Amino acid sequence: MSKPPSLTLPPAARAYRLSTARGEFAVHEASPGLGSGGPVRGTALLVPGYTGSKEDFIGLLAPLAAAGYRVVAVDGRGQHESGGPRTEAPYALEELAGDVLAQTAALADGGPVHLLGHSLGGLIARAAVIRDPAPFASLTLMSSGPRAVCEDQQARTKMLISALEVMGDDMPGIWEAMRAMDPRDEAPDSPELAQFLRERWLGTVPEQLIVTGRALVSEPDRTAELAAAAPGLAKLVLSGASDPVWPVEWMDDTARLLGAYRVVVAGTAHSPNAEDPLATAAALVGFWDSCGDSDTQ
Repeated sequence: MSKPPSLTLPPAARAYRLSTARGEFAVHEASPGLGSGGPVRGTALLVPGYTGSKEDFIGLLAPLAAAGYRVVAVDGRGQHESGGPRTEAPYALEELAGDVLAQTAALADGGPVHLLGHSLGGLIARAAVIRDPAPFASLTLMSSGPRAVCEDQQARTKMLISALEVMGDDMPGIWEAMRAMDPRDEAPDSPELAQFLRERWLGTVPEQLIVTGRALVSEPDRTAELAAAAPGLAKLVLSGASDPVWPVEWMDDTARLLGAYRVVVAGTAHSPNAEDPLATAAALVGFWDSCGDSDTQ
């Protein structure tokens, strides 16, 4: 579970609902125009992971905006502050990929979009690029592996899916059971963060968690398919130095097979965006800068 380093939006950011052809989505947007008024060098869309939300990227917003990028972090369909139906079909990976393409189209007035997916968000972003790479200036897979999660995580995710299938109308009860099973952090969560994490969980649609959880335990390796669909698209595989969800070696292999840039953020694990946002932002800026000015691509 990603834990934002802060819940306060920086001055260069605002919260609003992004209107798309597939509905509205809750987003945080940061832009040089909201802070210093400087020129915008490109637009980026950040897609969060399983049980996550747009808040997982709060630590990236200010440094990325300061570097000249317009950045939009989104709650996916049925996730936290973006609503969704209580049926399973709308949360299939291809449906969520369609949402990403719609979000990208709504942001495309600034040219092709740098797409980033964290964890499950990487699987969704990958599916979107395989379907249509044309709208994108680059793809970053952050802490996101080539196929289903490792065996230990599969077991944990299957337990959660089973609980949701039986007790999906008792999200508070499932939350308490989950927290009781989780290893305790060395430093306890602040009351503000603890309240946010619980409210985020309660705001997420159970069917979204069931269907995307199934994807995490069954997703095939689509690395070759991605390489064939977008051979000219700049790609970055970014991770922490360790990862309990997908082994770092798997992500090394993904980068090699894609011919992608590879960055390991020292001292971080599954959520470098939250664990060391400054180092992560610096890596992203370096990569996006290497892609050229997205407004002119």
